[in-house]
Order: sequence, then structure tokens, then C-alpha cells
Amino acid sequence: MHRILSSISYFTAFILGLLVVLIVYDATARYLFSAGSTALQELEWHFFDVVILLSIAYTFEHNSHVRVDILYDKFSSKTQAVIDIVAIVFFILPLSGLIIYIGFDFVQMSFVQDEASSDPGGLAHRWIVKSLMPLAFVLLALQALSRGIQIMKKYKTL
Repeated sequence: MHRILSSISYFTAFILGLLVVLIVYDATARYLFSAGSTALQELEWHFFDVVILLSIAYTFEHNSHVRVDILYDKFSSKTQAVIDIVAIVFFILPLSGLIIYIGFDFVQMSFVQDEASSDPGGLAHRWIVKSLMPLAFVLLALQALSRGIQIMKKYKTL
């Protein structure tokens, strides 16, 4: 799982670089030359979606996700492990499963309808960016399972 997430992190870093270039170009074109593009603005949002959604599992892998560290850091490592297992079993996996389940139909409907932007000059094939949502949560669920297994191996008595 680590190699997959590492590869995805390089891809998202590349997309983030493209996003910065795209935003600078779009802002420059809009404010200096009064020329804007709906497609470019939508592409910015799509790139932002790629970066955020594909970074969720990587962030979880590196324990950089949002948590109330004020309390968590004061607990023993075994208590932290119990909290992590409870979070994985009762929060991360059920939420991931729900988003994957609902997201599959969401993407399928978008694909069948060949959903496109409602704005003139907007982007087509919205299903591509929408497919990132279930994919992101498949990756998160796999990473959570991996983390849970690692914790259980380390603390066999949990």
C-alpha cells in the first residue's frame, strides 16, 4: 500500500504544480488582459479535487490527519492504539464504505448521462473527476485496514 500511495503522492504533487501555474495564468489573463476562460476555472477546481481527494489516504498513512492531539498525545501508546482501532472500525471504514457505495452510482449516472458543465465553455466528462471520490475512499479504507493490521500485530493483546 505504501508504494501505491507514494506514487499517487508524486502524481498529486505534479498536479499541484500544474494548479499553481494554471491559477497564475488564469489570474494574469483575467486581470491584465480581461480574458478569462470558464474551462480553465473549472480545470482549477478539478485539479484541486485531484489533490485533495488523492491525498486523503497518504495523509492518513503518515499520521498527518486532523485529530484532537491535545488529548491524544497525553495517552499511552497502547491507549492511542485502542483509539486508532476504534476510529478505524467505527468511523473510517463505515464512512468509506458508504461513500464508495453511494459514489459508485453517482459516477455511473454521470457517465451514462455524459454529464458536462452547465456553463457555456465549461468542461465535459464530469464523471472523470467524480470518480475520484469513491477511488479516494477505497484507498483510505485500504490504508485504514493496513494501519489496523499493523496496530494489531504490534499490540497482540488488543
